[in-house]
Amino acid sequence: MQRTAVNPWNWSVGLGFDQAQLVENRRRELICSAQDSVDANGNAQHPGDMAAQLRLALDNLEAVLAGAEMTVANVVRLNIYTTDVGELLQQFGALAERFADTPDRFASTVLGVATLAGPDLLVALEATAMD
Repeated sequence: MQRTAVNPWNWSVGLGFDQAQLVENRRRELICSAQDSVDANGNAQHPGDMAAQLRLALDNLEAVLAGAEMTVANVVRLNIYTTDVGELLQQFGALAERFADTPDRFASTVLGVATLAGPDLLVALEATAMD
């Protein structure tokens, strides 16, 4: 697979994402449902703690990726849904840290929503991955 960053403006590069990713010669595409802060039984974890919820949502995303023999390096698009954009942006370092060792960035959108699937959930990560 060949990935080419498309950035008519460079401000997003400093934040760790691209305006777009041109993907050519791909083999497989994995479309992930949004992953949030739930345990193996689907029970919400870490109510009120954005940092802990973001870390667990990332863990859950990595588990889904691993199930397809992929890693965060395969993520080409990451949509982030949150009930508190300001708090998410304060905790964004945890997300950037998880992707720090990947050779390529990804396209991304942050969306503020009124509620997620459960009343205690603060963040959900929806990804598309390719190899």
